[in-house]
Amino acid sequence: MTEGSAFSDPPPSAVDGGRPARPGPGRRRAAPRPRRWLAAGTVGALAALLGVALAVRGGAAPACAALPGALTGPPLGDTVHTGKATFYDSNGAGGNCSRPTAPANRLYVALGPDEYTSGAACGGYLDVTGPKGTVRVLIMDQCPECEPGHLDLSAQAFARIADPVQGIVKVSYRAVVNPPLPGPLTFRMKEGASQWWFAVLIGDHGNPLRTVEVRQGGTWRAAVRQDYNYWLIDAGAGPGPYTIRVTDEYGHRATATGLRMLPGQVQHSTVRMYGGTATATATASRSATPSRSPSARPSPRPGASISPPTVSPATSVAVVAPPTAADVVRAGC
Repeated sequence: MTEGSAFSDPPPSAVDGGRPARPGPGRRRAAPRPRRWLAAGTVGALAALLGVALAVRGGAAPACAALPGALTGPPLGDTVHTGKATFYDSNGAGGNCSRPTAPANRLYVALGPDEYTSGAACGGYLDVTGPKGTVRVLIMDQCPECEPGHLDLSAQAFARIADPVQGIVKVSYRAVVNPPLPGPLTFRMKEGASQWWFAVLIGDHGNPLRTVEVRQGGTWRAAVRQDYNYWLIDAGAGPGPYTIRVTDEYGHRATATGLRMLPGQVQHSTVRMYGGTATATATASRSATPSRSPSARPSPRPGASISPPTVSPATSVAVVAPPTAADVVRAGC
């Protein structure tokens, strides 16, 4: 969701020999809040819920206690968790995980900070079951006010599992391990990135990611995930082309080569995170909407339109490691 806030992007202006300025400390600025869709008929039910919350606040239990069966940390493994669901509308934006847009089917979810875990849950999927059935949703956003077990679904996803008039319903949910992939891995260098400041967004990986590494000088350099889901090497990784190795939470690993420093462009590799490699030729295309700054809601930036350059095919190699018992984390309340 976009109800959070974060630091601004490093400005693209060149300083120190062309290196982008780094984000400095400062106060975070809240972004506009999306409207919650709660029907008028639920006022009584919500009042009752508020009464329960006030009763809890007055007792020994903490006011924001986790729901039974909820977890802290990204949803992983095959454990079923219980909680509640509300809904919201991202208005087509890609949420705190920095997707250029919401998925085409508009089935997505925002997690509270404990489960979003500074972006560690981004790109994974949940199967959520409510009174009317089950829906599969992409984790693409953060809900700052949601406690563990509180899922904020898209309006379309909520309608699949409950009557929207209810506004809030009890649900169970579990992570989807190795969901079908929409295609090979994609890589997007962030606006302002250069040989001196490396920042990449990985797409279409299916399971949540554990590590992203860039090969430089014969060694692998680990990138650091930001809460807005870009992976950074603050000192840069050179001019490229790059070899990037991606590992997910279940031990699958894929390596893509021939990636170039093309800020704002989506580069399509020929390697899938698991399940074999694709045969498509690598291409680059400019995102329909520029990536947002590391704030709660994407916002387009002014600038001239840039035609995507011709990109030679990248060579990609996939190395798939089967999951082990240690790879699957089962976290309970």
